[in-house]
Amino acid sequence: MKFECQNDLVEMSGKLYPCTVSLAMDIIGGKWKTVILYHLKDSKKRYSELRKDMPTVTERTLSLQLKELQKDGMVSRTVYGVKPPIRVEYCLTDFGQSFLPVLQAITNWGNRIASESAT
Repeated sequence: MKFECQNDLVEMSGKLYPCTVSLAMDIIGGKWKTVILYHLKDSKKRYSELRKDMPTVTERTLSLQLKELQKDGMVSRTVYGVKPPIRVEYCLTDFGQSFLPVLQAITNWGNRIASESAT
């Protein structure tokens, strides 16, 4: 079955979407979600490492975006230890890994735009 931007509604996790593009953008949309996924593409990272990789994101925004990515199954959060200091690491799930070809295409497109505007 093919779901594209037509008149049929797409349902996922109890939410209705006008099309699959809308569904995808609900998962990865926003200023920071794809940036977070980009920084997790090669290895798992701790929260502080993500903060260093993205110095302009606020702590609140990073925390909220990570929670949303977790809720949508793109990122997993693993807690090591029971009492402070605990260690928390984030990594891409298999579902998050399935986004990597799209992420690579976005990265290539952004690089092309940046190089063309620099000349």
